[in-house]
Amino acid sequence: MAAINTMEKKLAEYKCDTNEAICMKLVRFPEDVEDDSTTFHPEFSHQVYGDDEVAFGYKGLQIQLFYTAGNLSTLFKVKYSSKVTETFDCVEPDDIEGKIREIIPAGFTCNSDDFISLLEKEANFQPFGTLLHTYTVHSEDAGDLTYQIHKVDVNCAGFHDYHKRLQTFLMWFIETASFIDADDDRWDFFLVFEKYNKDGETLYATVGYMTVYNYYVYPDKTRPRVSQMLILPPFQGEGHGAQLLEAVHRFYCSLPKVQDITAEDPSESYVKLRDYVLVKLCQGLPSFTADKLPLGFSADMAKEAQDKLKINKKNQREMAKMKKCLRPEELLSHVDQMDTQTQHEELEKSYQVVVEDYRRIIERIATHA
Repeated sequence: MAAINTMEKKLAEYKCDTNEAICMKLVRFPEDVEDDSTTFHPEFSHQVYGDDEVAFGYKGLQIQLFYTAGNLSTLFKVKYSSKVTETFDCVEPDDIEGKIREIIPAGFTCNSDDFISLLEKEANFQPFGTLLHTYTVHSEDAGDLTYQIHKVDVNCAGFHDYHKRLQTFLMWFIETASFIDADDDRWDFFLVFEKYNKDGETLYATVGYMTVYNYYVYPDKTRPRVSQMLILPPFQGEGHGAQLLEAVHRFYCSLPKVQDITAEDPSESYVKLRDYVLVKLCQGLPSFTADKLPLGFSADMAKEAQDKLKINKKNQREMAKMKKCLRPEELLSHVDQMDTQTQHEELEKSYQVVVEDYRRIIERIATHA
Protein backbone atom coordinates (compact mmCIF):
# COMPACT_ATOMS: atom_id res chain seq x y z
CA MET A 1 0.00 0.00 0.00
CA ALA A 2 2.85 2.37 0.86
CA ALA A 3 4.44 1.71 -2.53
CA ILE A 4 1.15 2.54 -4.32
CA ASN A 5 0.80 5.81 -2.38
CA THR A 6 4.36 6.74 -3.23
CA MET A 7 3.73 6.02 -6.90
CA GLU A 8 0.55 8.13 -6.87
CA LYS A 9 2.40 11.05 -5.31
CA LYS A 10 5.14 10.86 -7.91
CA LEU A 11 2.64 10.68 -10.75
CA ALA A 12 0.75 13.64 -9.25
CA GLU A 13 3.87 15.72 -9.80
CA TYR A 14 3.20 15.38 -13.52
CA LYS A 15 -0.23 17.00 -13.38
CA CYS A 16 -0.62 20.62 -14.48
CA ASP A 17 -3.47 23.12 -14.31
CA THR A 18 -4.07 23.90 -17.99
CA ASN A 19 -5.43 27.37 -17.23
CA GLU A 20 -2.06 28.22 -15.70
CA ALA A 21 0.00 26.30 -18.27
CA ILE A 22 -1.48 28.09 -21.27
CA CYS A 23 0.34 31.40 -21.78
CA MET A 24 -1.15 33.85 -24.28
CA LYS A 25 0.09 37.13 -25.70
CA LEU A 26 -0.92 39.79 -28.20
CA VAL A 27 2.49 40.83 -29.48
CA ARG A 28 3.26 44.31 -30.87
CA PHE A 29 7.02 44.51 -30.39
CA PRO A 30 9.72 41.79 -30.51
CA GLU A 31 10.55 42.38 -26.84
CA ASP A 32 6.96 41.44 -25.89
CA VAL A 33 7.78 37.78 -26.61
CA GLU A 34 10.03 37.52 -23.54
CA ASP A 35 8.13 40.02 -21.40
CA ASP A 36 6.10 38.13 -18.78
CA SER A 37 4.03 41.23 -18.02
CA THR A 38 2.31 40.89 -21.42
CA THR A 39 1.18 37.31 -20.71
CA PHE A 40 -2.43 36.42 -19.92
CA HIS A 41 -4.12 33.08 -19.24
CA PRO A 42 -7.45 31.46 -20.15
CA GLU A 43 -10.50 31.63 -17.93
CA PHE A 44 -11.54 28.19 -19.18
CA SER A 45 -9.80 25.25 -20.81
CA HIS A 46 -12.34 22.47 -20.17
CA GLN A 47 -13.55 22.40 -23.78
CA VAL A 48 -10.05 21.38 -24.85
CA TYR A 49 -8.60 19.56 -21.85
CA GLY A 50 -11.66 18.17 -20.04
CA ASP A 51 -13.79 19.22 -17.10
CA ASP A 52 -10.97 18.99 -14.56
CA GLU A 53 -8.78 21.31 -16.69
CA VAL A 54 -5.71 19.24 -15.95
CA ALA A 55 -2.98 17.91 -18.25
CA PHE A 56 -1.03 14.82 -17.22
CA GLY A 57 2.48 13.80 -18.14
CA TYR A 58 4.61 16.90 -17.79
CA LYS A 59 6.48 18.97 -15.19
CA GLY A 60 6.83 22.69 -15.71
CA LEU A 61 4.39 22.62 -18.62
CA GLN A 62 4.01 25.83 -20.62
CA ILE A 63 1.78 26.00 -23.69
CA GLN A 64 2.59 29.15 -25.63
CA LEU A 65 -0.09 30.69 -27.84
CA PHE A 66 1.28 34.02 -29.02
CA TYR A 67 -0.50 36.18 -31.61
CA THR A 68 0.65 39.22 -33.54
CA ALA A 69 -1.54 42.04 -32.28
CA GLY A 70 -3.25 42.87 -35.54
CA ASN A 71 -3.42 39.98 -37.99
CA LEU A 72 -3.27 37.34 -35.21
CA SER A 73 -0.51 35.33 -36.91
CA THR A 74 0.17 32.57 -34.41
CA LEU A 75 3.12 31.05 -32.58
CA PHE A 76 2.39 27.70 -30.92
CA LYS A 77 5.03 26.03 -28.75
CA VAL A 78 4.94 23.47 -25.94
CA LYS A 79 7.70 23.59 -23.32
CA TYR A 80 8.30 21.48 -20.20
CA SER A 81 11.13 20.57 -17.83
CA SER A 82 10.48 16.81 -17.85
CA LYS A 83 8.10 14.20 -19.24
CA VAL A 84 6.56 11.26 -17.39
CA THR A 85 8.03 8.73 -19.86
CA GLU A 86 11.50 9.80 -18.77
CA THR A 87 10.80 8.37 -15.30
CA PHE A 88 8.09 5.74 -15.68
CA ASP A 89 7.63 2.93 -18.17
CA CYS A 90 4.19 2.20 -19.68
CA VAL A 91 2.71 5.57 -18.60
CA GLU A 92 1.59 7.75 -21.49
CA PRO A 93 1.32 11.55 -21.26
CA ASP A 94 -1.68 13.44 -22.59
CA ASP A 95 -1.55 14.57 -26.19
CA ILE A 96 -1.14 18.25 -25.36
CA GLU A 97 -0.18 19.39 -28.85
CA GLY A 98 -2.84 17.37 -30.66
CA LYS A 99 -5.67 18.95 -28.68
CA ILE A 100 -4.48 22.47 -29.50
CA ARG A 101 -3.98 21.62 -33.17
CA GLU A 102 -7.65 20.63 -33.34
CA ILE A 103 -8.78 24.20 -32.68
CA ILE A 104 -6.12 26.49 -34.16
CA PRO A 105 -6.15 26.83 -37.94
CA ALA A 106 -3.28 25.82 -40.18
CA GLY A 107 -0.62 28.42 -40.89
CA PHE A 108 0.78 28.84 -37.37
CA THR A 109 4.50 28.60 -36.68
CA CYS A 110 6.38 26.76 -33.96
CA ASN A 111 9.54 28.82 -34.43
CA SER A 112 10.12 32.10 -32.54
CA ASP A 113 12.30 33.59 -35.28
CA ASP A 114 9.64 32.92 -37.88
CA PHE A 115 7.10 34.52 -35.58
CA ILE A 116 9.22 37.68 -35.32
CA SER A 117 9.34 37.74 -39.12
CA LEU A 118 5.53 37.61 -39.20
CA LEU A 119 5.46 40.43 -36.66
CA GLU A 120 7.49 42.62 -39.01
CA LYS A 121 4.70 42.29 -41.58
CA GLU A 122 2.11 43.82 -39.23
CA ALA A 123 2.62 47.20 -40.89
CA ASN A 124 0.72 45.77 -43.86
CA PHE A 125 -2.31 44.84 -41.78
CA GLN A 126 -5.38 47.04 -42.19
CA PRO A 127 -8.77 46.68 -40.45
CA PHE A 128 -11.39 44.77 -42.40
CA GLY A 129 -14.75 46.12 -43.48
CA THR A 130 -16.44 49.51 -43.15
CA LEU A 131 -15.69 51.99 -40.39
CA LEU A 132 -18.78 52.54 -38.18
CA HIS A 133 -17.46 54.43 -35.17
CA THR A 134 -14.29 56.00 -33.75
CA TYR A 135 -13.75 56.77 -30.07
CA THR A 136 -10.93 57.49 -27.62
CA VAL A 137 -10.05 56.10 -24.21
CA HIS A 138 -7.72 57.94 -21.86
CA SER A 139 -4.80 56.01 -20.44
CA GLU A 140 -2.60 57.41 -17.68
CA ASP A 141 0.41 55.73 -19.25
CA ALA A 142 -0.20 56.44 -22.94
CA GLY A 143 -2.61 59.39 -23.02
CA ASP A 144 -5.63 59.29 -25.36
CA LEU A 145 -5.81 56.08 -27.37
CA THR A 146 -7.93 55.83 -30.52
CA TYR A 147 -10.19 52.89 -31.34
CA GLN A 148 -12.29 52.01 -34.36
CA ILE A 149 -15.31 49.74 -34.81
CA HIS A 150 -15.75 48.15 -38.24
CA LYS A 151 -18.59 46.14 -39.75
CA VAL A 152 -17.40 43.21 -41.86
CA ASP A 153 -19.17 40.91 -44.31
CA VAL A 154 -18.10 37.29 -44.80
CA ASN A 155 -16.89 37.94 -48.35
CA CYS A 156 -14.36 40.60 -47.30
CA ALA A 157 -10.95 39.69 -48.76
CA GLY A 158 -8.69 37.98 -46.21
CA PHE A 159 -11.29 38.00 -43.46
CA HIS A 160 -12.15 34.31 -43.57
CA ASP A 161 -8.68 33.16 -42.49
CA TYR A 162 -8.37 35.99 -39.96
CA HIS A 163 -11.70 35.01 -38.39
CA LYS A 164 -10.52 31.42 -37.98
CA ARG A 165 -7.66 32.69 -35.86
CA LEU A 166 -9.81 35.18 -33.97
CA GLN A 167 -12.51 32.71 -32.93
CA THR A 168 -9.97 30.43 -31.22
CA PHE A 169 -10.07 32.88 -28.29
CA LEU A 170 -13.69 31.86 -27.66
CA MET A 171 -12.57 28.46 -26.39
CA TRP A 172 -10.57 30.07 -23.60
CA PHE A 173 -12.87 32.91 -22.54
CA ILE A 174 -16.50 31.84 -23.13
CA GLU A 175 -17.59 28.86 -21.09
CA THR A 176 -19.85 27.19 -23.66
CA ALA A 177 -18.37 28.59 -26.87
CA SER A 178 -18.59 26.99 -30.28
CA PHE A 179 -17.26 27.92 -33.70
CA ILE A 180 -19.70 29.24 -36.30
CA ASP A 181 -20.14 28.63 -40.02
CA ALA A 182 -18.65 31.90 -41.21
CA ASP A 183 -19.53 31.09 -44.84
CA ASP A 184 -23.21 31.83 -44.18
CA ASP A 185 -23.83 35.33 -45.56
CA ARG A 186 -26.47 36.03 -42.93
CA TRP A 187 -23.68 36.58 -40.42
CA ASP A 188 -22.54 40.13 -39.65
CA PHE A 189 -19.21 40.72 -37.90
CA PHE A 190 -18.24 43.77 -35.87
CA LEU A 191 -14.58 44.27 -34.97
CA VAL A 192 -12.82 46.66 -32.58
CA PHE A 193 -9.27 47.82 -33.36
CA GLU A 194 -6.82 50.07 -31.55
CA LYS A 195 -4.64 52.45 -33.56
CA TYR A 196 -1.08 52.59 -32.23
CA ASN A 197 2.29 53.90 -33.30
CA LYS A 198 5.35 51.76 -34.00
CA ASP A 199 8.54 53.33 -35.33
CA GLY A 200 6.58 56.26 -36.74
CA GLU A 201 4.00 54.09 -38.50
CA THR A 202 0.31 53.68 -37.64
CA LEU A 203 -0.61 50.07 -36.91
CA TYR A 204 -3.78 48.35 -35.73
CA ALA A 205 -4.32 45.88 -32.89
CA THR A 206 -7.32 43.58 -32.53
CA VAL A 207 -9.33 44.45 -29.41
CA GLY A 208 -12.50 42.36 -29.68
CA TYR A 209 -15.48 41.43 -31.79
CA MET A 210 -19.13 40.49 -32.03
CA THR A 211 -21.02 38.14 -34.33
CA VAL A 212 -24.69 38.73 -35.22
CA TYR A 213 -26.97 36.41 -37.18
CA ASN A 214 -29.81 37.91 -39.23
CA TYR A 215 -32.94 35.79 -38.91
CA TYR A 216 -35.82 36.20 -41.36
CA VAL A 217 -39.12 37.50 -39.97
CA TYR A 218 -42.21 37.14 -42.16
CA PRO A 219 -42.98 38.88 -44.42
CA ASP A 220 -40.14 41.36 -45.00
CA LYS A 221 -38.21 41.94 -41.76
CA THR A 222 -35.08 40.61 -40.11
CA ARG A 223 -34.24 39.93 -36.49
CA PRO A 224 -30.51 40.35 -35.77
CA ARG A 225 -29.47 38.07 -32.92
CA VAL A 226 -26.20 38.63 -31.09
CA SER A 227 -24.39 35.30 -30.97
CA GLN A 228 -20.89 35.91 -29.59
CA MET A 229 -19.16 38.88 -28.03
CA LEU A 230 -15.63 39.00 -26.69
CA ILE A 231 -13.26 41.77 -25.67
CA LEU A 232 -9.76 40.30 -25.43
CA PRO A 233 -8.33 40.22 -21.88
CA PRO A 234 -5.69 42.98 -22.24
CA PHE A 235 -8.49 45.41 -23.12
CA GLN A 236 -11.19 44.37 -20.66
CA GLY A 237 -12.52 46.86 -18.13
CA GLU A 238 -11.89 49.85 -20.39
CA GLY A 239 -15.42 50.33 -21.75
CA HIS A 240 -14.91 48.70 -25.15
CA GLY A 241 -17.82 46.30 -24.70
CA ALA A 242 -20.25 49.19 -24.18
CA GLN A 243 -18.84 51.06 -27.18
CA LEU A 244 -19.18 47.98 -29.36
CA LEU A 245 -22.70 47.09 -28.28
CA GLU A 246 -23.90 50.68 -28.65
CA ALA A 247 -22.40 50.93 -32.14
CA VAL A 248 -24.06 47.66 -33.16
CA HIS A 249 -27.44 48.79 -31.82
CA ARG A 250 -27.17 52.13 -33.60
CA PHE A 251 -26.28 50.36 -36.84
CA TYR A 252 -29.32 48.06 -36.79
CA CYS A 253 -31.67 50.79 -35.55
CA SER A 254 -30.87 52.69 -38.74
CA LEU A 255 -32.15 49.84 -40.93
CA PRO A 256 -35.92 49.91 -41.66
CA LYS A 257 -35.98 46.16 -42.33
CA VAL A 258 -34.92 45.33 -38.75
CA GLN A 259 -37.84 44.37 -36.50
CA ASP A 260 -35.93 44.04 -33.24
CA ILE A 261 -32.54 43.05 -31.83
CA THR A 262 -32.12 39.99 -29.63
CA ALA A 263 -29.34 37.93 -28.07
CA GLU A 264 -28.74 34.20 -28.10
CA ASP A 265 -28.64 32.72 -24.60
CA PRO A 266 -27.24 35.91 -23.03
CA SER A 267 -24.88 35.62 -20.08
CA GLU A 268 -25.44 37.61 -16.90
CA SER A 269 -22.55 39.93 -17.75
CA TYR A 270 -23.96 40.55 -21.23
CA VAL A 271 -27.42 41.36 -19.83
CA LYS A 272 -25.88 43.91 -17.44
CA LEU A 273 -23.93 45.51 -20.28
CA ARG A 274 -26.99 45.57 -22.53
CA ASP A 275 -29.12 47.17 -19.80
CA TYR A 276 -26.57 49.97 -19.44
CA VAL A 277 -26.35 50.55 -23.21
CA LEU A 278 -30.13 50.56 -23.69
CA VAL A 279 -30.65 52.98 -20.80
CA LYS A 280 -28.04 55.24 -22.38
CA LEU A 281 -29.80 55.06 -25.75
CA CYS A 282 -33.21 55.69 -24.19
CA GLN A 283 -31.93 58.98 -22.78
CA GLY A 284 -32.06 60.38 -26.30
CA LEU A 285 -35.75 59.60 -26.83
CA PRO A 286 -38.44 62.31 -26.34
CA SER A 287 -40.58 60.12 -24.07
CA PHE A 288 -37.63 59.62 -21.69
CA THR A 289 -36.84 63.31 -21.07
CA ALA A 290 -36.05 64.36 -17.50
CA ASP A 291 -39.45 65.97 -16.95
CA LYS A 292 -41.27 62.76 -17.90
CA LEU A 293 -39.25 60.27 -15.86
CA PRO A 294 -40.85 61.22 -12.48
CA LEU A 295 -44.25 60.33 -13.95
CA GLY A 296 -43.24 56.68 -14.20
CA PHE A 297 -42.94 54.19 -17.03
CA SER A 298 -45.58 54.67 -19.72
CA ALA A 299 -46.95 52.98 -22.81
CA ASP A 300 -45.38 55.77 -24.89
CA MET A 301 -41.97 54.87 -23.48
CA ALA A 302 -42.43 51.20 -24.31
CA LYS A 303 -43.61 51.94 -27.86
CA GLU A 304 -40.89 54.47 -28.63
CA ALA A 305 -38.15 52.19 -27.27
CA GLN A 306 -39.45 49.35 -29.39
CA ASP A 307 -39.98 51.44 -32.54
CA LYS A 308 -36.81 53.51 -32.50
CA LEU A 309 -34.34 51.34 -30.62
CA LYS A 310 -35.66 47.95 -31.79
CA ILE A 311 -35.88 46.78 -28.18
CA ASN A 312 -37.86 43.57 -28.02
CA LYS A 313 -39.83 42.26 -25.09
CA LYS A 314 -37.94 39.75 -22.94
CA ASN A 315 -37.98 36.41 -24.69
CA GLN A 316 -39.12 33.22 -23.01
CA ARG A 317 -35.58 31.93 -22.51
CA GLU A 318 -34.62 34.98 -20.48
CA MET A 319 -37.85 34.81 -18.48
CA ALA A 320 -37.17 31.17 -17.70
CA LYS A 321 -33.72 32.08 -16.43
CA MET A 322 -35.15 34.83 -14.27
CA LYS A 323 -37.57 32.36 -12.72
CA LYS A 324 -34.85 29.73 -12.38
CA CYS A 325 -36.88 27.46 -14.67
CA LEU A 326 -39.73 27.08 -12.16
CA ARG A 327 -43.23 26.99 -13.60
CA PRO A 328 -45.71 29.39 -11.94
CA GLU A 329 -47.37 26.62 -9.91
CA GLU A 330 -43.96 25.34 -8.79
CA LEU A 331 -42.89 28.84 -7.82
CA LEU A 332 -46.12 29.35 -5.85
CA SER A 333 -45.69 25.99 -4.10
CA HIS A 334 -42.12 26.87 -3.24
CA VAL A 335 -43.21 30.17 -1.67
CA ASP A 336 -46.10 28.55 0.22
CA GLN A 337 -43.63 26.22 1.94
CA MET A 338 -41.81 29.18 3.49
CA ASP A 339 -42.87 30.80 6.72
CA THR A 340 -43.79 34.48 6.59
CA GLN A 341 -40.41 35.68 7.81
CA THR A 342 -38.56 33.64 5.18
CA GLN A 343 -40.88 34.95 2.47
CA HIS A 344 -40.12 38.50 3.54
CA GLU A 345 -36.40 37.78 3.59
CA GLU A 346 -36.48 36.27 0.09
CA LEU A 347 -38.53 39.17 -1.28
CA GLU A 348 -36.17 41.65 0.34
CA LYS A 349 -33.18 39.84 -1.14
CA SER A 350 -34.72 39.90 -4.63
CA TYR A 351 -35.67 43.55 -4.21
CA GLN A 352 -32.13 44.52 -3.21
CA VAL A 353 -30.72 42.71 -6.26
CA VAL A 354 -32.99 44.76 -8.53
CA VAL A 355 -32.13 48.00 -6.69
CA GLU A 356 -28.42 47.24 -6.98
CA ASP A 357 -28.79 46.66 -10.71
CA TYR A 358 -30.54 50.01 -11.07
CA ARG A 359 -27.92 51.73 -8.91
CA ARG A 360 -25.06 50.25 -10.93
CA ILE A 361 -26.55 51.46 -14.22
CA ILE A 362 -27.35 54.94 -12.86
CA GLU A 363 -23.85 55.35 -11.44
CA ARG A 364 -22.26 54.28 -14.71
CA ILE A 365 -24.49 56.62 -16.70
CA ALA A 366 -23.59 59.49 -14.32
CA THR A 367 -19.88 58.73 -14.60
CA HIS A 368 -19.95 58.90 -18.41
CA ALA A 369 -22.39 61.78 -18.72
